[in-house]
Amino acid sequence: MENLDTSLWLTVGAILALLLMSGFFSGSETALTASSRGKLRAQADKGSKGAETALEITEDSERLIGAVLLGNNLVNILAASLATALFTRIFGDSGVALATLVMTFMVLIFAEVLPKTYAITNPEFAASKVAPPIRVVIVLFSPVVAAVRMLVRGLLALFGVKTDPDGAVLSYHEEIAGALALGHSEGTVQKEDRDRLLGALDLGHRTVEEIMLHRSQIETINIDAPLEEIIAQCVNSTHSRLPAWKDDPENIIGVIHSRDLMREVHRLITENGGEYSAVAALDLTSVAREPYFVPETTPLDEQMRQFLRQRRHFGLVIDEYGALLGLITLEDILEEIVGEIVDEHDEDIPDPIIRLDDGSIEIDGGMTIRDVNRAMDWSLPDEEANTVAGLVMHEAQMIPEAGQIFHFHGFRFVVVERSENRLTRLRIREM
Repeated sequence: MENLDTSLWLTVGAILALLLMSGFFSGSETALTASSRGKLRAQADKGSKGAETALEITEDSERLIGAVLLGNNLVNILAASLATALFTRIFGDSGVALATLVMTFMVLIFAEVLPKTYAITNPEFAASKVAPPIRVVIVLFSPVVAAVRMLVRGLLALFGVKTDPDGAVLSYHEEIAGALALGHSEGTVQKEDRDRLLGALDLGHRTVEEIMLHRSQIETINIDAPLEEIIAQCVNSTHSRLPAWKDDPENIIGVIHSRDLMREVHRLITENGGEYSAVAALDLTSVAREPYFVPETTPLDEQMRQFLRQRRHFGLVIDEYGALLGLITLEDILEEIVGEIVDEHDEDIPDPIIRLDDGSIEIDGGMTIRDVNRAMDWSLPDEEANTVAGLVMHEAQMIPEAGQIFHFHGFRFVVVERSENRLTRLRIREM
């Protein structure tokens, strides 16, 4: 009888120990998968060995989850088997059903919900604590896990499902963008903060062609024009740098900086005793700086680095044939992050978006889709076109006439004005 009691209590103790191990595996899985790698990296940089180990073992998530699930299932099945044997010995055949009910309750509460809830409240702290023993588990179970991975991939391949063990489900860019969108929707991230952060993230995915000032809107200087007209134009222009052309508007031979021009004018007048007529000896080609050309496909982050490295603020965008497409400045790129930058020399520009009483807006067709999305908090697609007019023509597969109405992407588009082949005014309303 004494041996029976000892065996019974040993079995109960083994079941409790197995439940603790099951809780450890469940909590570890939650902590390691829910923890932020960014926060773990910050802790590791401060000297946390546990956080460093957590970063190491979470690099191969498939191997980690395989080892944890294997350990968790082993202890759960063993605990259930011991409980069934124990309850059958005590209650006979009815012990099987009773053991199922009791173990379901025990596993659910103490091996699943409780440890997972604790782990999710502070995943980085929990991950740094459980990482060292979990690494040992991964090493011990690695042969079995490797065999299971091969079997699983083989079974998935039978159904035409291909797995990429090295591919990430989401890139860091998508993870951060998703977190910002979620934070904004929940009210914890302000729209302005979200726009700035997303603007910085998007620089590597966008090209200079998307934000450049089109060549039809560039203010240029005809270097063969009368000198007085050129000086007056530079002085009265809102821009400090003006491209200079000769013979043909697309034949840019240099860029005239108003400061360089005024410095040379001052030098000539001073050297000739204050006589303004000395300006007639001014050689504009010596004042003009060498133009800096930028390929249209250059990513914005790379172009910003080039501007900073070369100490430039101004570039002329060309296509693959060398034809002039437009102009881009460092300020244009910065505005993609922080929004419109206005200084004391900029002209007062009215709001490009006119809000109407019926909830629709009226804009210039040349306004970029990105600017509309940022201003209205919309999500119009910009993969196929940069401007709203371009989007309308892409979806319509034609150049619409004034008055035509289109519905796509959950919006109603009305062509208000058309000039030749350009859609100059559009009215948009969210449906």
